[in-house]
Amino acid sequence: MAAFEFVALDTKGKQKKGVLEADSARQVRQQLRDKQWMPLSVEVTEQKNKKSLFGNLFKRSIGVYDLSMLTRQLATLIGAGLPIEEALKAAADQNEKKHLKTMMLDIRSKVLEGHSLAASLNEFDYAFPKLYRATVAAGEHAGHLDTVLNRLADYTERTHEAQSKIKTAAAYPIILFVVAILIVVVLLTYVVPDIVDVFVKNGQELPGLTTAMISASDFLMDKGLYILIALFVLFAGFKWRMQKESFKRKVHALLLRAPFLGKMVKGFSTSRYASTLAILNSSGVPLVEAMRIAAQVVNNVVIKERLDVATQQVSEGGALGSALEQTKVFPPMMLHMIASGETSGELDQMLERTATTQENDLQNTITTLVSLFQPIMLLAMAGMVILIIAAIMMPIVNMSKMLG
Repeated sequence: MAAFEFVALDTKGKQKKGVLEADSARQVRQQLRDKQWMPLSVEVTEQKNKKSLFGNLFKRSIGVYDLSMLTRQLATLIGAGLPIEEALKAAADQNEKKHLKTMMLDIRSKVLEGHSLAASLNEFDYAFPKLYRATVAAGEHAGHLDTVLNRLADYTERTHEAQSKIKTAAAYPIILFVVAILIVVVLLTYVVPDIVDVFVKNGQELPGLTTAMISASDFLMDKGLYILIALFVLFAGFKWRMQKESFKRKVHALLLRAPFLGKMVKGFSTSRYASTLAILNSSGVPLVEAMRIAAQVVNNVVIKERLDVATQQVSEGGALGSALEQTKVFPPMMLHMIASGETSGELDQMLERTATTQENDLQNTITTLVSLFQPIMLLAMAGMVILIIAAIMMPIVNMSKMLG
């Protein structure tokens, strides 16, 4: 069976769109006629994607929240004893988002053709990360797919929770920063020129601060648009250059050398690597293969290269702890815990503990930084407004003294 996208007219003449499963397009049309709907178009979803030369550009991935919910549903259904194809059908019926529903039905079609779940997920590599697909393959091979899916659901839920906390904490400072800039720009471009123009026409000599504010106001009025265009060009140029591997490596190396930012990048990369390695290794993926996959979830190119070297050392018989120590990326506590877990045979638990500890430290650091940023922004905004008000009030005070 395959998934078909249809467009039809209902009994009231309204256009309806959706997805149905059937053996052929003819069967879908018959199903629509049985509902007294008039079919306008019926197309296989995969064929529809292949028709467009730009189909790959419009493929929609799955968000972290949707992926965790979907994984939890599959784990529950498969754990209850449902066959994989029925679990996929139930998950598709439960989902209200059209692109996710279509994707699940396409995966089910692959499973019905005799492919494994992991092989079916490989057709949608833009939506399911390699970590996800490799873990599902290991779970199918070991016969513990429901347990593995539960671990994946826990992992994706923790990832979503961490991202949500960071976004929530950063939302207020970002809004405050934007509002502060807008207030300063409005004051300099509209308020200051109109008020100060009165004193200029009277021939009054302006104080130095007022003159400086007028110069800043004139500069923003004359060059503001050019500044915005220049910033946009610089941003677009930087994004384009980041696609070059050599330039990207230089930027990532510079980030690692930055006094405080480098520590944050290392902490985020090592926690992500450790948690990924833990879930892969505990699901039955061989350690060397798990290290190769875990290295791919690290965004920093320099750290990824060092982890690839560590993977090579382990494949040649080296110990995991000593190989990771030579990367000069992992903190000493993580290295000690990993070495201890490797010696005691509890590597999975130690990796998970170190990842959780590192994630908690990062979240606490980010929360502290955000809480410090808020009063700093308030003070900076208040300082700028006070300067502008002082620049406006000083000529008024001078004029009052002259009249006195």
